[in-house]
Amino acid sequence: MSLNARFTQELQASLDQLKAEKVYKRFNFLESPQGARVRMQGRGEVVVLSSNNYLGLSNDPKVVEAGHEGLRTYGAGTGSVRFICGTFAVHRDLEAALARFVGTEASLTYPACWNANEALTATIVQEGDFVVSDALNHASIIDSIRLAKAITKCTTAVYQHGDLDDLRTKLRANAAARRRVIWTDGVFSMEGSIARLPDILQIAREHDAVVAMDDSHASGVLGRTGRGTAEHFGVLGEVDVITSTLGKALGGAAGGFVAGSAALCDWLNQRSRPQLFSNALPPTVASSALAAVQVIEAEPQRVQRLRDNTAWFRGAITEAGFKPLAGETPIVPIIVGETAAAIAMSEALLAEGVFVTGFGFPVVPQGQARVRCQVSAAHTREDLEFAVRAFRTVGAKLGVI
Repeated sequence: MSLNARFTQELQASLDQLKAEKVYKRFNFLESPQGARVRMQGRGEVVVLSSNNYLGLSNDPKVVEAGHEGLRTYGAGTGSVRFICGTFAVHRDLEAALARFVGTEASLTYPACWNANEALTATIVQEGDFVVSDALNHASIIDSIRLAKAITKCTTAVYQHGDLDDLRTKLRANAAARRRVIWTDGVFSMEGSIARLPDILQIAREHDAVVAMDDSHASGVLGRTGRGTAEHFGVLGEVDVITSTLGKALGGAAGGFVAGSAALCDWLNQRSRPQLFSNALPPTVASSALAAVQVIEAEPQRVQRLRDNTAWFRGAITEAGFKPLAGETPIVPIIVGETAAAIAMSEALLAEGVFVTGFGFPVVPQGQARVRCQVSAAHTREDLEFAVRAFRTVGAKLGVI
């Protein structure tokens, strides 16, 4: 089969440019399960500060064994979409557990939270509706709104990050819309900041708007028992729509969900294209995620351990001379400026035995590249002390501190 040579050459030239600018991304291959420490090919054992495995459940024996049992019971998968070929009982049980966990009437699972977000907007709005989004929302929310606008011809806008006066202005300007939807992250993944949810809910009530919140970095993390941003603020059960992932604290494998009223989830089941045209979660993933939710409910001390580790690390890295963005979540970003500097710092840290990722444009704005540290309940104090020592060494060598 012949290839378009010019097409391939153009792609390779673009890749070479990324390498020349020192912003090319490379995979690091792991030879052990995800955890506080992993075996990395060519590196040996390293401390992980770049995983969303916030509660250490990715390799928890109960979660792993549940996945094995799901595979033995149900096989590899449904072989088609759920409404055509049938769905497994574990999907129903998982959706009931997720709804209970986040404080809603029902939930519906998807192959990824990206798919859940993608499904939501276009399925609940139409021409004459208005959708407004925080400027720092996740890319999946941004693309969901873009897709909805293309499909439904709804009106959209972006309000400045956390600027609720701007949000009010945008809503007032679209008071004639049939339906108004406010989209926000619960925890903003690159900042580690938390949405001002009670204020957003009050604004929504004043403007008869629907609140949709992606809680991917808060599920299992925020709140006394890890139920997310709503529990953190004492408003559990008051958010219209919650989306979240099973690929972070809730087992770390894959999958996502939309949670809300039974009518919402039924409507998504009837009309959302990612649900109608995609296979269900593999039963081993669904089984592991169900076990992860059950572990969190039975062992809330994991959430407290995460909180304690986060507080210690924030204090220690600040004492070491770094200036992380303020916050209380286990996302601890250290701004270093340009993308190449962030990547150089992450590579130097890896050489010291700490795996942490540098992020730059277009993931974050130009000039705000950062090394994003993520703390886990699985980290021991020894792990975190080792990481801080590595940061001191690298920071001094690169002139960051």
